[in-house]
Amino acid sequence: MTTWAPPIARHSAALAKRSLIKTLRTPEALIDVTIQPVIFLLLFTYLFGGAIAGGDRHVYLQFLLPGMLAQSLAMGGVALGQNLNADIEKGVFDRFRSLPISRAAPLVGAVLADVVRYLSVCLVMLLFGSIMGFRVETGFWPAVAAVALSIGFGLCFCWISVWVGMMVRTSGAVQGVMFLLVLPLTFGSPVFVATETLPGWLQAFVAVNPITPLVKAIRGLLTGGPVAGPLTTTLMVMAGLLVIFVPLALRAYSRRA
Repeated sequence: MTTWAPPIARHSAALAKRSLIKTLRTPEALIDVTIQPVIFLLLFTYLFGGAIAGGDRHVYLQFLLPGMLAQSLAMGGVALGQNLNADIEKGVFDRFRSLPISRAAPLVGAVLADVVRYLSVCLVMLLFGSIMGFRVETGFWPAVAAVALSIGFGLCFCWISVWVGMMVRTSGAVQGVMFLLVLPLTFGSPVFVATETLPGWLQAFVAVNPITPLVKAIRGLLTGGPVAGPLTTTLMVMAGLLVIFVPLALRAYSRRA
């Protein structure tokens, strides 16, 4: 980071580097964004694909993988709140507070470092999916756009986990609270089945679910279909997440640390 960059950018980059080094030294911390998505993809494709897609698992894989990419990104942010909570309990943030750095830098740096986790999800899902038979039907650049959109959404969505990590007392509680949020959002969406197959009351929830436009946008970018409408809505959701949860997380951090 060059010396003319704003202090918060330099401080956040330095702390992001710290987080990346920590991740490299404990590669098992990447299980939830490498092995776990693969297991889910295998389970849903081969256990339920035949029944849901009329016996054609390849057709279901083409439908499922873009949706599971969105689900894996939402679930991948849970670990960030857990790690930040654990750092507070260990006194790491007391050390940060004694340094001449921006107050927001520890949180921003941790979020920036999560780019590696989200990129890992995208690459693992697409590479392993291609081994299973998934094919991108739209071309190289739409696929790149799908990955970029996925990572961008993950970076916005993880601020919810950051806020929860600052609010609850233990890292285990972070996981519990986040799963109560993430599971209804991901399963109550068009990730696994088409919306029109759901009961009316559930269709109403899917229609307002912030994960729904993300799934539709990624699916459109990877396998074809409408993109402009879902993409616009997804970008609005991302902006809303930042506007709401970044200030909440920073305020909770100031009170806790």
